[in-house]
Parts: sequence; C-alpha cells; structure tokens
Amino acid sequence: MKKAIFPIALALTLAIGILLGHLMTNNAQTYTVLNQQTHKDAGNKVTELLEILSEAYVDSLEMDSIAESIVPLIMQQLDPHSVYISSQDIQAVSDELSASFVGIGIQYNMMTDTVYIVNIIKGGPSEKAGLLPDDKILMVDTFNLAGQKRSNNFVQSHIKGEKGTVAHLTVQRPNVDSLLHINVTRDDIISKSIDASYMIDDVIGYVNISKFSESTYKEFLHSLASLKRAGMKKLIIDLRGNGGGYMEPAVNMLNELVRNNTLLVYMEGNKTKRREWIANGSGSSINTKLIVLIDEFSASASEIFAGAIQDNDRGLIVGRRSFGKGLVQTEFPFRDGSAVRMTIARYYTPSGRCIQKPYTMGKSEDYAADILNRYMHGEFFHADSIHQNDSTIYHTVGGRTVYGGGGIMPDIFVPRDTSKFTPYSHLILNNSLHYKFSRQHLAQHRNEYQTLKNGAEMEKYLLSHHIMDEFFDYCDKNDLPLYKKDYEIYKDLIVSMVIGQIIRNYFDDNEYYIYVNKTDETVLKAIELFKQ
Repeated sequence: MKKAIFPIALALTLAIGILLGHLMTNNAQTYTVLNQQTHKDAGNKVTELLEILSEAYVDSLEMDSIAESIVPLIMQQLDPHSVYISSQDIQAVSDELSASFVGIGIQYNMMTDTVYIVNIIKGGPSEKAGLLPDDKILMVDTFNLAGQKRSNNFVQSHIKGEKGTVAHLTVQRPNVDSLLHINVTRDDIISKSIDASYMIDDVIGYVNISKFSESTYKEFLHSLASLKRAGMKKLIIDLRGNGGGYMEPAVNMLNELVRNNTLLVYMEGNKTKRREWIANGSGSSINTKLIVLIDEFSASASEIFAGAIQDNDRGLIVGRRSFGKGLVQTEFPFRDGSAVRMTIARYYTPSGRCIQKPYTMGKSEDYAADILNRYMHGEFFHADSIHQNDSTIYHTVGGRTVYGGGGIMPDIFVPRDTSKFTPYSHLILNNSLHYKFSRQHLAQHRNEYQTLKNGAEMEKYLLSHHIMDEFFDYCDKNDLPLYKKDYEIYKDLIVSMVIGQIIRNYFDDNEYYIYVNKTDETVLKAIELFKQ
C-alpha cells in the first residue's frame, strides 16, 4: 500500500510533548545535599563568574535574569528528559498530573484568537454558574481574551486562581444578541485520566487511559468494578498516545493484574541503587484475559506497564513499537520556586530490557526527530522495517524472545491506517474544519438533540438528516470543496471525522470512543484475537 504523507508538524509536536512528559516517582529517593567536594571546582567557577559579573561588569546587570538563562543551558547538556522549569511554569506542570486543581471547570480550545468552551465539567463551578458549551469567553475580569492572540499560559493563568475567588467572565453566547456577564467561583476540579470505559460486547471490556496521574489507579479500580458488574471476562487497555506520567499508578494497576511475587519493573542508576517493584498478591483481576494497545506515542509509564505484561507473558501487546522513554527524574527545587527535573536512573522491564532508546548527551533535537525518522523508514506501516538488534535479545518468563534497544515491540503488529492520511483528511485536519463545523452545527441545533441518549442514536439521527450535505456546504464556504468523486473514495473516513467530532462535543470522550472504535483497526484486531 502506498504510504500517505505524514503530518510532520503534528508528529514533531507530539514528540516534543513526550519529551516534556517526564517519568516521575511519587516516592523517589530524596536528594537534599549534593556532594560539595565532588562538584567543588565546577561549582566554584560558575559561582565566581557570577560574582565577577556582579562586581566588575561595565554596566548594571539583572543577575537573576542571567542565572535564569544559565541553568537551562546547563540542563541542555544532559539527557533529553532533564529539564529546568521556571517558577512561572512549575504549577502548570504539577497540575497536569494532579488528581485535582483549582479552576472554573471547563474544557476549552483557542480558535481564531477566541476561547471557545468545548465542554462543561459536570458538577463544577461553571455548570453551577450557567455557562454552556459553545460559549465564547471574551474577558476574564479586566483582561481581554478575544482577538489578542493570547498564549495558552496567559489564558490559564487568568482562568485558574485561588479557591474561593471569583472569575468575572464576559461571555458571547450563540443566538443571544447581548453579551452575558457571568461570575464563577473557583473551586477544586477533579482531573480524570481515563477517557473511556465501556463494554464492547457481552464479555470484552475497554479502558482508554490518556495519562498516569495521581488519580489513575483509583479511576482504574472504579472502571474494573463497573466492567465486571457488566460481565467482563476479557479486557482491552488502550495506552496509545499515552505519554506517561507517574510510575506508581502504573505499578498499582499491574498489581491488580498479575500473580503474587511477580517482578514488575526495576530501576537502577550510577548513583541510585537497584530498586524493584514486585506484585504483592492482592490483585483482583489476575484471571482476566488481557490485551494492551500501544503505539509510537506510548511512553514512560505506558512502556513500564506494557513491558511488565509482555515479559511476564500476562497478555498480548498489540499495535506499534512504543516511544522508548525509560529515564527516571527527580525534582530538585530552588528557593525562588523554580526547579530542575533531573534524570537519576533508568527503568528496566522484568527480563532486563532497558526501556530507554539511545540518545546523545546535549542533542535533544536529534532525539526529537527520531519519531520522524522511524516514519520515513516505514516502521509505522511495515513490521519488517523494524530492525531488531540481535545483541539485545531477552526472554519472557515463558521463553519467548523479546528485544531491547529502546521501546516495547508489540507481539502483534498493526500498521498505521493509511486511509486516515489522505490529501483531503490533511486539509480538513490542518484547517480544523471538522471541529469548527461541529461547533457551528451544535450552536444552531443543540436543542434538537436533548432526547438523544447516546452517540449511536446521534449517529443515526445525523445521517438521516443529511449531515454530510451540510458539511459540504460548510467546506465550500471555507474554500475547500469536497467533490463527489473524492468523497466516494474517502467517504468512511470523512463521515467518521465529522460525526465523531459532533458526538464528542455534545456528549463526552466515552461516547466518542464507542463510536470511533467500531472502525479502529487496532481495536478490531484485539477483538479478533480474543475471539480466536
């Protein structure tokens, strides 16, 4: 099959996102004082230089600003996952993996310089205040958000705030002539990491985990209990696109699935003694048949999870080779609230495979480009394009051969679906036409859907009301005509993109995955394997 053009900008964005998704341990070894003697000469040189600049330089200097520039440069000489985090960014980075944070309880997107509310978190402050999906937030307090090309950090810094404080919002609502002024009292917002959990059929359950955060294990237990009540005997855990997060939730999840005294993962470093994580025998689902889905954007904690399942012959790994991120970071805070997250060890799967792929110190650009090189070599499309290193052969507990060298190679390879990367799909995705159309359509027709109970009913309703004709008209008005000849070739893809986005915006991620997984080749392969 001919390879489709890969959206390189998107791949780079995702790759860089994974580089920032550091694998952290909640109870990692604490380093409070560095060995002063070992680092005396280097430390003195940096300190002395700053003192010389402060005392002798011809012009006055902002020494804090200079120090802020020096620290990132030092970190850039290390591995790709050791980074400096400024005091301005430290809270946002921490919130990403927190079980909760303080905010107003909305999901939003920045489109054409405007903050559009995508979804309202149920039971949250915004729902109580009367905000609705499709509302545009023009101002927060006295700060203008519309037409200003504001950064996402700027928007977040003004939407979030201390618990109990009030965000004074100026809102534009579809089909309402005058602007609305709505006050929302900030409160704790629960951050979920499981996007979907449902029964595919009478015995197969499906769980999609987007990240490993503080709340992931608790959410996973809730999903397991709910699926078991529904009759689950087999489970698909979808870790595709999961860039990782905290290691402990992944280990706790593994403990629910494997037998007592099973080695799950271990870490070791030059100055970090080996530490092992072993199942304690309290697992609630050790007899549930299991398939784990991964892809090239599954990283860190996702790879720990998949590697433990594979090495212990606990289930099948299906999809494509994972990213290859197995470095352990510990956070070292500075007095001004900033911090460095520095690599202290590597993670290894039970068979002894190092998850981390090779890298060159100080060459993070080459490291980030690896995902594109893998694409160009055909790895996403053909299993035989992946060249395994015979010097890194390991064996599972059952004697199967697995390979090291970075990342987890699946037991069953599923190529990237080339039908999703056609010239028309690129144009639609790059211009966000399916998303923009969905917002416009729901702004005009949301009230019509109040009697619909789920995505399946909405799909049937939309098709019966010729939703694609409406989409064609929208594309024409946006200078992207979809000719009937081309539509017939890419019909299934385009219909899925449009209807899927409307379902997602009106209902939630769970209904979206129920809809798109019906045609997802990797999910269908997992179902086929279970039935075999």
